[in-house]
Amino acid sequence: MASISATLPSPLLLTQRKSNLTSIQKLPFSLTRGTNDLSPFSLIRNPSSITLMVKASGENSESSTDLNVVSSIQNVWDKSEDRLGLIGLSFAAIVALWASLNLITAIDKLPVISTGFELVGILFSTWFTYRYLLFKPDREELSKIVKKSVADILGQ
Repeated sequence: MASISATLPSPLLLTQRKSNLTSIQKLPFSLTRGTNDLSPFSLIRNPSSITLMVKASGENSESSTDLNVVSSIQNVWDKSEDRLGLIGLSFAAIVALWASLNLITAIDKLPVISTGFELVGILFSTWFTYRYLLFKPDREELSKIVKKSVADILGQ
């Protein structure tokens, strides 16, 4: 069960010694001193802070992308006959990521080149947004391209 907890200092919640909790108290949660497993919300008031804890009422494993990624990795690992090659490929990917991050850091220290790359990044992001994200048919095309690429990479 997922839960979120936030602690806010009292000065942020109080204005002119009047509590701003009047609108919060209209929501369906219980004002308790501790956590209540039956209630999805609980509010704990201390003299110096207010803690709001929220608990999810249920789980939906189908919408979790983490489980899909883990199961995909497990499927690739189980189907692979050359596990040593797979480990070597993973190590090479980590080294390539490390090297590219160091290269980007070195280029970022150069004053003119980093500004040029930033401009290129802004222009490419603008073009990508216009080309693939602005209109619904283009978003569907991008979705098909991504799904096809993922299927090709995973061998499905």
